[in-house]
Amino acid sequence: MNAIIGTDPEEAARRLRLGQLVALPTETVYGLGANALDAAAVSRIFAAKNRPSFDPLILHQSSPDRILSYARHVPEAARRLAEACWPGPLTLVLDRIPAVPDLVTSGLDTVALRVPAHPLIREVLEAVDFPVAAPSANPFGFVSPVNATHVGEQLGDRIDYILDGGPCRVGVESTIVAFPEDRPTVLRKGGTTLERLQEILREPVAVQTHGSSRPAAPGMLTHHYSPGIKLHLVEQVERAGSSDHAVVRFGEPARNAHEFSLSDTGDLEEAAQRLFTILRFLAGGGYREATVPRVPDRGLGQAINDRLRRASQ
Repeated sequence: MNAIIGTDPEEAARRLRLGQLVALPTETVYGLGANALDAAAVSRIFAAKNRPSFDPLILHQSSPDRILSYARHVPEAARRLAEACWPGPLTLVLDRIPAVPDLVTSGLDTVALRVPAHPLIREVLEAVDFPVAAPSANPFGFVSPVNATHVGEQLGDRIDYILDGGPCRVGVESTIVAFPEDRPTVLRKGGTTLERLQEILREPVAVQTHGSSRPAAPGMLTHHYSPGIKLHLVEQVERAGSSDHAVVRFGEPARNAHEFSLSDTGDLEEAAQRLFTILRFLAGGGYREATVPRVPDRGLGQAINDRLRRASQ
């Protein structure tokens, strides 16, 4: 039986209270949500996604006060980021309280916390008295969904309800920041830029985004976001698209039916919004391989290049 697709946040909240799996829209990508304090419900997330248990989940709630109550210690830098960036595409990794199940954190002493900005998920979160664990609503390792149709195509027969909130505004996942020894460190580049973090904190921010067999946060594994075909990541595209070899462009329009443009005008926000949709076109277009350019490595371009690099592994 396929999941029901609807637009009722109270129905989504009701199903979460029952321990069901609900796909939820955020400003970044769609998440696959469950009651984070219910280990049985959380286990269904891992089963539906075929996600390894060593990859931790992000907890979501509707306000900084509500979500930070699941942290044992909140460094001053974390408070400043929360005040400036929430609700929005930023996740903070902090020391956890014992009430958070080990399954959520993959046995780590830290927990990933976020306040999303999409109005529909915020209505759901206001209606429940628990945090919602919600990794991206796709099979593990594959392209993240940016609309309800994407979720239905990949997980529709494994989950209970899809809350349709339209297309995601940002299009890449949240930036993840941890605080080892109270030093802010980016673990995953995403929708909040490194430049923005440094502007808020007025200090350098370290970056540690390498893959690991025991990641400290979601989305850190080297091979991820796969469209299922070989991707060639290049500095400049020098070939035309063909029926077996697609081409992605940036800063110029597509030239034939086998080419796709992240942004005709070189707009990085537009490129982030289109990225996962284009990767899905590559996956479903019958191509053997594709050539994709790196984008300028600044602002959201850093997150885009990170996703492309791992999709090409």
